[in-house]
Amino acid sequence: MSKPVAALMVIAALFSGGAFAQETPWLVRVRAVHLKPADKAAPVGGVGARDRISVSNETIPEFDITYFFTKNIAAELVLTYPQQHDVALDGAHIGTVKHLPPTLLVQYHFLPEGGFRPYVGAGVNYTTFSSNHMLGGAASLEHDSVGLALQAGADIALDKRWSFNVDVKKAQIRSDVLIGGAKASRVKIDPLMLAVGVGYRF
Repeated sequence: MSKPVAALMVIAALFSGGAFAQETPWLVRVRAVHLKPADKAAPVGGVGARDRISVSNETIPEFDITYFFTKNIAAELVLTYPQQHDVALDGAHIGTVKHLPPTLLVQYHFLPEGGFRPYVGAGVNYTTFSSNHMLGGAASLEHDSVGLALQAGADIALDKRWSFNVDVKKAQIRSDVLIGGAKASRVKIDPLMLAVGVGYRF
């Protein structure tokens, strides 16, 4: 287990207590999410070049809807509004880009023990890029990215309906970098997303 996941589980255990409500099919959450891109990019200019594209860390709001098919199996749709990131070339700011990254996950929820209910999930992330303003409009990211997403987290009961949530996701987000319409690099954003929030079951 990675250090971020282990740290989130320790925090969750400290908040555990109470009991979950009678099982109901819907759960909605709001979260604050910190995105930390992996920033693995091919050098602009090809093999031997040094300049690389990177994307800034951001903290964003998130809203998700979960539907339980059984006590253990659920599907979660993760939503937010278009987010803006700073883009740098070899550390120098070259502009901004907006992206919208909805994610759909299938989850397995373990049965609650003393109000603590961990889960794991896997699914698909779809990211669309817009409002590319890099190098005075000469550079842009490809419009769409489809990739895998993995998730682990826990809900901790606060009362019969409300819960505290900790969550970590890793998504595969990749894009070609176009300069003057020609491919100049390929960037692997692949963000690690650390989140905390609250949920309501109904």
